[in-house]
Parts: sequence; C-alpha cells; structure tokens
Amino acid sequence: MILNNSFSRFIIVGVINTIVGTAIMLIFYNVFHFGYWFSSASNYVLASILSYFLNKYFTFKNKEKGWRPAIRFAIHIGLCYLIAFGLAKPCVRWLLYHMGANLSVAWIENIAMLFGSGLFVVINYLGQRFFAFKTVKHEEDNYFNSLL
Repeated sequence: MILNNSFSRFIIVGVINTIVGTAIMLIFYNVFHFGYWFSSASNYVLASILSYFLNKYFTFKNKEKGWRPAIRFAIHIGLCYLIAFGLAKPCVRWLLYHMGANLSVAWIENIAMLFGSGLFVVINYLGQRFFAFKTVKHEEDNYFNSLL
C-alpha cells in the first residue's frame, strides 16, 4: 500500500520543510540576488538535513544503523532535485510562452522554483518510502551494516 500512516507524518514534516526551504530559496533569490540554481539548491541542501532526521525517525521509523540510509537519502534527494528543477524551468517557460505571458526572467524563475518544489514533493515521498528508508532484510546486508 502506497499511502499509509507514514504519508500523514510525511505531510507534517513536508509542511515544516516547505516553509523553511521555500523561505530560504526565495530570500536567497529575491533579497540576496543569488541565481536560480544556487537559491533552489540551498533550499534543498539545508532543508534536506532537517528532513533526513525527521523522516528517518518520525515519518518512516527507520531503525537501520550505519551510513547506508544516509547515503540512499542523499542520492535520492539529489536525483529528485535534478529531476524536479531540471524539468520545472523549461516546462514553466514553455507553458508561459504558449499562454502568451510576457514576464520578466525573475518572475519566470520564481514560478519555476515554486513549480519545481511541488514536483519535488510528489517524487520525494515515493523515493523516501520505497528507496531511502526502505528497510533491507538480507543476511549480507545485516552483516554489512554491522561493520559500519
């Protein structure tokens, strides 16, 4: 089952991360005038640190020890970020162009960052649930984890 109690907890953690991360991203972009990629990446680097601990222990109640869950989480977050924000900017540009909107680059990139954030949430839950915090129960994995 894809949706269970972990989904409710994921939403709570997500709201916290979204508020913190979006504030960081928009302040970096609009106040400090950092670029699209730096601003959006700062959001995900800083909010992901908080997200890792909240989702590992609160959302998915993962008890796996060692570096493996952290490595899976980092790989997952990196891929989600590249997919979400890599698709967001060209999709928003294409959509606004076809709508006839004549907006500045700053408006387009702000809209793209918000769209990318939404796309990130969707693919992030599935990846955390089924990859990053999936408990692996194999003999060799238990042996490997005991070494870490």
